[in-house]
Amino acid sequence: MNDGAKDEDRTGDGTRAVRAGLPEPVKHEPTLPGPVFAAHFHLPGEVTGPYLYGRDDNPTWTLLERAIGELEAPGQDVETLVFASGMAAISSVLFSQLRAGDAVVLPSDGYQVLPMVGAQLEAYGIEVRTAPTRGDAQLELLDGARLLWIETPSNPGLDVCDIRRLAEAAHARGALVAVDNTLATPLGQRPLELGADFSVASGTKQLTGHGDVLLGYVAGRDAEAMAAVRRWRKIVGAISGPMEAWLAHRSIATLQLRVDRQNATALTVAEALRQRPEISDLRYPGLSDDPSHKIAAQQMQRFGCVVSFTLPTRARAERFLEALRLVEDATSFGGVRSTAERRRRWGGDAVPEGFVRVSVGAEDPEDLVADILRALDESAE
Repeated sequence: MNDGAKDEDRTGDGTRAVRAGLPEPVKHEPTLPGPVFAAHFHLPGEVTGPYLYGRDDNPTWTLLERAIGELEAPGQDVETLVFASGMAAISSVLFSQLRAGDAVVLPSDGYQVLPMVGAQLEAYGIEVRTAPTRGDAQLELLDGARLLWIETPSNPGLDVCDIRRLAEAAHARGALVAVDNTLATPLGQRPLELGADFSVASGTKQLTGHGDVLLGYVAGRDAEAMAAVRRWRKIVGAISGPMEAWLAHRSIATLQLRVDRQNATALTVAEALRQRPEISDLRYPGLSDDPSHKIAAQQMQRFGCVVSFTLPTRARAERFLEALRLVEDATSFGGVRSTAERRRRWGGDAVPEGFVRVSVGAEDPEDLVADILRALDESAE
């Protein structure tokens, strides 16, 4: 837990990221202690203390959870729990907060695994309602709902909804609000400050940024709600390994550097793509004429590293991806190495066959733009 308002709520994002979650300095000890590998801990006598058994807690998780909490809600009293993956974190909120007979509102254009989750919720007797992210369409489905799940910007379509507006409407109807903050990261937006009860994310993506860690987390203020999330983690055992947690904490130190570089380059790439006649439905919330820009500019500090667009056909998109030299044809996003993929190859997203999602990395902007434009030229024939 954070200890209330401290200096960290007044420091810059870079300073906060570099120092987030670090323990008090001890002479001759490392600044960031190494991972603690332990299935069990010494526990004579009565069962007391924070560390009892490796599925329940770990000192390496504690430091990472403190770091993420300091980024998600600087100076505020929040609890953060880390998980083995983003989907483990998402599932922990949905399945710990909902019961048979409840209703949940999900985005119809969210992460492609959400429909699978929705089907499982329905199997447990939970009513699932869906509406698109754009235009705050979920507002119309809130009556009688127990939980509203928001994904903004949405993946992969990059639509944005008004978190504060939706949270106020949901709370007025007695519903909890969870926001998937994966694409934005805590440096892009802070859902808890905008009224959400939970901020949930995959740390696999830009939070850790090197494509070598699977991780998820849930941050929230309400002690009772978070206790239910913690209990779900204990029951399911969807815990992060100590090495993954340590790597994630290590990586957070460069988050602001990576985010600022990748976001700036993403805008440069999007502006370059504006000039290409073969491209349609170009989306990036940072573009001044993007349909989501107005609300994104009100609630986001940074617009993310993902750009999406559509090429005329599946074949053209595949030729484009094959022609790229600096951009890897891979799924996921947020890494220091740029990636791109044709999203329909997975079959789960309601996007055209030629829809391409590009995750902008930390390469030199001019090199990346040149590679993308060259690949567009070469794939034209």
